[in-house]
Formats: sequence, C-alpha cells, structure tokens
Amino acid sequence: MPERIETFEEFWPYYLKQHRHPVSRALHVGGTFLALLCLALALTDSPLWLLGAPLSGYGLAWLGHVAFERNRPATFRYPLWSLRADWRMFRRMLTGRLEKLDG
Repeated sequence: MPERIETFEEFWPYYLKQHRHPVSRALHVGGTFLALLCLALALTDSPLWLLGAPLSGYGLAWLGHVAFERNRPATFRYPLWSLRADWRMFRRMLTGRLEKLDG
C-alpha cells in the first residue's frame, strides 16, 4: 500500500490494483447488488433485512480478497474510500466502463 494517500482520486488506482482478479471483481459486484436488494427489502418487507446488507456486501467482497486476490481489504485502513470505490466499481462494471488492468 502506498505510504500516504491524500485523496480519493489517489486511492482509486490503488483500489483497482487490489481488485485485479475477474472473479474477485464479480464477487464485489454481486455483494453490492445483494446489499442493495437487502436495503430494498428492509424498506418494503422487514427491517431485519438490514442485517443482510453488510453481511452480503462485505462477505462476498472479503471472499474475493481471501480466495482470489490473496490480499487484505482496504476497508480496514480506508473504510469510507473503500465503500465509495466499491460503488464506483459497481457502476462502472454495469456500464462497461471499468478500467482494464495489465498484469
């Protein structure tokens, strides 16, 4: 990890490098989708669904880090920027605008 990151735009390239594996990226997107679904169900069905949002979102993302990336999630050091980057990656993957990385 870079010694010091000052802005989100500096964080974004680091975040992408921590999410190189396509299965890991897919798990992150799937977790974000399931978290959104849980939030919607909490509004329309039962507030208990709120428990599922972080469990599905972080659970699938961390599985990607453990099983495919073999690195430590940036959430522990940069929790808000990581959450923001998860949403950016989700949006860009859905629109086909996520940067391709070499190596």
